[in-house]
Amino acid sequence: PPRPVLAARSSPPRPVLTARLSPQVPTCWIRPLEVGQSHVLGKEVTVTLLDSNHCPGSVMFLFEGAFGTILYTGDFRYTSTMQGEPALRGRHIDRLYLDNTHCHPHRPLPSRQHATRQAAHVIRMHPRHQVVIGVYSLGKEALLVDLAMEFSTWVVVSPWRLEQMRLLELPDVFTTEEGAGWIRAVDITEIRWDTLVSWNTLHPTIAILPTGRPVKVTHPNIYPILYSDHSSFSELCEFVKWLKPCSVIPIVRGSICQAYFQKYLSSAPQALPDLKIPKPVQESAQQQSKRKAQEPRRLLKRAARHSVPRGVVYESPEKHTEKSEESVGVKVLQQNCCESAFCSEEGRTCCHTGEEEGKEELSGEQPGVARAASAVSQAPVSDEHFPAGFAGQYLLTPLNVLKQNSSQKFDKLVEDFFRRGEAS
Repeated sequence: PPRPVLAARSSPPRPVLTARLSPQVPTCWIRPLEVGQSHVLGKEVTVTLLDSNHCPGSVMFLFEGAFGTILYTGDFRYTSTMQGEPALRGRHIDRLYLDNTHCHPHRPLPSRQHATRQAAHVIRMHPRHQVVIGVYSLGKEALLVDLAMEFSTWVVVSPWRLEQMRLLELPDVFTTEEGAGWIRAVDITEIRWDTLVSWNTLHPTIAILPTGRPVKVTHPNIYPILYSDHSSFSELCEFVKWLKPCSVIPIVRGSICQAYFQKYLSSAPQALPDLKIPKPVQESAQQQSKRKAQEPRRLLKRAARHSVPRGVVYESPEKHTEKSEESVGVKVLQQNCCESAFCSEEGRTCCHTGEEEGKEELSGEQPGVARAASAVSQAPVSDEHFPAGFAGQYLLTPLNVLKQNSSQKFDKLVEDFFRRGEAS
């Protein structure tokens, strides 16, 4: 095909409508909302969707009602242009639910523009190499477009990803024709030792791994780039300082970051939450809890299936923020990139536990889970060592370990686990 059209579309983009579909939510409860406009729900609640500068279509939710004013960022990357958003300018925020994925003062994160320049530098260092970039099913589209324009080449993608790029109305720089371009986008799970060996037998190839998480790789042709669609610590501080909410509630579990923002909070009185759950929603929640209690084996099998080694391994960054920044046999372009555990034996397929930032970028991911489950499987487990309080942990334990224990006792422990969850 001819060279890609390296220009943005001249026609203005259509309004973005966001609706998250779930098989557990009846369609009668799903209502598409236009970004940037306030919508009245019922007679007491107003909600406004705001661009969150994350992956395409991602939004923040601004709720207003008798319970006060709540801003839920979801996955977002702060930019100073958000201060010009009319719905937020001068707004009193009672509670801010904040994306705290990178909320740590000792983990600096470059801007996406700077990370893109780093990726371009790596590519220029290998002028005779094919370039493979690992991405999730959604996200990092801007990086692919910028590199295509920088090097005037097509980005080769799969047919379903090409259709997705067209639906997103991105610049016409993507193709499915193999060999049409020397930059290729693949699923992030393909960036591992064995695939790099295979690619390099056909043609000299480097792989770029754009992620905000600390990683360590085994193959010398894998280059991690600190590229993230989540806010850096300094950006979070700037956002909270500008917004001045009454309270900050972190979204990502296991990371307490309120202390960092205490000095930026407003001293104005905070509205007390008075949210009444509609009866249909209560009934739906009860039915869902009942189904979970009745199907513990299905949850167990799904958890065990996700623990199977697939690709890149991520670990909790907090475990490595105090370590010295050293990486033997690994090419790290950012001096502040923290070290993390990766597969260390050559020839072994690495593990990957991530989803889409659904959240890199974590949103909903629990880094290190696969490694924890693997560690459990290394030693024999006695039936007496499984108190009921650890039933939730068993859902993340491989099947070969659980088979060593009584299935009846396991079912009882899981039922106790869900019963306590319903009671709380």
